[in-house]
Amino acid sequence: RGTVHALVGENGAGKSTLMKILYGMQRPDEGTIALHGEEVELHSPADAIARRVGMVHQHFMLADYLTVLENIVLGAEKLHGIGARARARVREISEAYGLGVRPDALVEDLGVADRQRVEILKVLYRGARVLILDEPTAVLVPQEVDALFDNLRELTSEGLTVIFISHKLGEVLSVADDITVIRRGTT
Repeated sequence: RGTVHALVGENGAGKSTLMKILYGMQRPDEGTIALHGEEVELHSPADAIARRVGMVHQHFMLADYLTVLENIVLGAEKLHGIGARARARVREISEAYGLGVRPDALVEDLGVADRQRVEILKVLYRGARVLILDEPTAVLVPQEVDALFDNLRELTSEGLTVIFISHKLGEVLSVADDITVIRRGTT
């Protein structure tokens, strides 16, 4: 808890596949998964979310024609409704982690870094305490990378765990507390 754990390796090494298994998107061929000291089986992302694991994919999963608030709440309406309570919770999380998200902005009007912050906020809104970021810097310019790393420090200072998938060793060395290298599916 409270750390950034980087998962590094060349393209095709198995980094994203491993994280898709942890997120319940893919079934493992063998082995076990332990979350918070308890062995678990994850059959779907809903199982992962219930276990407080969230994933921000390399290719964002946002609806351009919806607002930021609508994208965040979509599929999680039972948590805080779709109105004032949801808006207040989004603002609260955004401010707590320095994400600077504007709930009423249309996603189609946002740049890449803002879209990524919406994706991060979306998983935090659902209660994630383990946050998987798949190649989060691939689409960012250097200033946006610095801002992302500031956000990650804020998240870990609150006890969240970040799993940071990358193949950019310089970035990994500047942000990670621990590093696991994967090569051809082995560590």
